[in-house]
Amino acid sequence: MRSFTPKTFTTATLAALLVTVPFAGAYAGPRETALINQIESVDTGIRAAMQANRIKPDEARDLRTQVSQLDRAAQKAARDGTMRATRYQQLLRQLDDVSQRLRADTGSAFLIGSGGDGGYYPNGYGPNYPKG
Repeated sequence: MRSFTPKTFTTATLAALLVTVPFAGAYAGPRETALINQIESVDTGIRAAMQANRIKPDEARDLRTQVSQLDRAAQKAARDGTMRATRYQQLLRQLDDVSQRLRADTGSAFLIGSGGDGGYYPNGYGPNYPKG
């Protein structure tokens, strides 16, 4: 019968650590997963708009640069395993801004009202309202 020595215990502990440590940050929470999926969807929309000649290559490059920055931030948060609600909301707002810009650049932005005023609400307000 073999005795259980501290050396054997140390070897077993080290082996267990080597197996589990690479997977410690591999779990992305629901916020991170949702954000990464939305980022991928916006990136797909940018590529589709560029292939359909709905946006110019320089517009696509600018949008994809912004999306890749957001993707890096989301991937980092996923590796860390946690994302604070404030950071999630901030990244989501930035992604929404990129998505809105894509829709505006492709001409598929949502207009409020008849569209006769360029989408400003209520009708009659211009792009400089309320500044003058």
